[in-house]
Amino acid sequence: FGNQMGNLLKVLTCTELEQGPNFFLDFENAQPTDCERDVWNQVNAVLQDSESILSGLQAYKGAGQEIREAIQNPNDMILQERAWNSVCPLVIRLKKLYSFSLRLERALQSLLESLTCPPYTPTQHLEKEQALAKQFAEILHFTLRFDELKMRIPAIQNDFSYYRRTISRNRINNMNLDIEREVNNEMANRMSLFYAEATPMLKTLSTATTNFVTENKTLPLENTTDVLSTMASVCKVMLETPDYTCRFNSEDTLLFCMRVMVGVIILYDHVHPNGAFNKSSKIDMKGCIKVLKEQPADNVEGLLNALKFTTKHLHDESTPKNIRSMLQ
Repeated sequence: FGNQMGNLLKVLTCTELEQGPNFFLDFENAQPTDCERDVWNQVNAVLQDSESILSGLQAYKGAGQEIREAIQNPNDMILQERAWNSVCPLVIRLKKLYSFSLRLERALQSLLESLTCPPYTPTQHLEKEQALAKQFAEILHFTLRFDELKMRIPAIQNDFSYYRRTISRNRINNMNLDIEREVNNEMANRMSLFYAEATPMLKTLSTATTNFVTENKTLPLENTTDVLSTMASVCKVMLETPDYTCRFNSEDTLLFCMRVMVGVIILYDHVHPNGAFNKSSKIDMKGCIKVLKEQPADNVEGLLNALKFTTKHLHDESTPKNIRSMLQ
């Protein structure tokens, strides 16, 4: 087994600090081995669409103007129809984004199955299955980017609630209701819940991870959370070790590594009952925050905000004061 991993498995230093072994996760070149291929193909089919999902979200312009005019002139049927005709295609687009979150959820659960199954430890899994580890990282990277974009588009919720109000009043008699075949009431309810979240994709991932843990009764919670904490350690060590960072071919890999580290911390904080910040946590939070703060401010402002505002346990009594003050 060892040889075919070749240059993939570069376990560089095994100073068994409290953080466990350090190894280089080849985020740039990891290729699936035969054992990984089935899951890799399944997840890859989902990840292939992630860039177009992000550009679709980025291009979202909203129908604010048309909606305002319709609300201000309730008796002007032309304006009512114009608003309705502007909102319908947007709702179809929002459904597409929401449907992608369901595919991502299934992909994440397949990866978790592969990366947690006995008899290997999380560290052995991440070393042996670098291509799957990389896909897991790509899902987290996508998630943070999606949620960063979504936070900047208040139009999404305005458009969607206008759509729901209009459907329920059904005031425009010759209104084209074909859309209800695309987005029935149950789908609209689920979409509402999804877009009401400040960070909907992250919520999707943390729910999926929690469900994975509860559905796999025989698998200890630690198997899952250790994959997350190990990944956070690996990213942190890679970021703070010049010997590693100098191997990255591009600046983007550095940013990728930071996003992934923050993503796994947030996920760990939502999934582990005690969270990521307290003393018993297996993530060296002080080290992780320090690594981020050493980067150019523009690169990390969004990530530090994500740690401040999208984690669950930062403000618990059990969070050490020095960690809280680092994130002030």
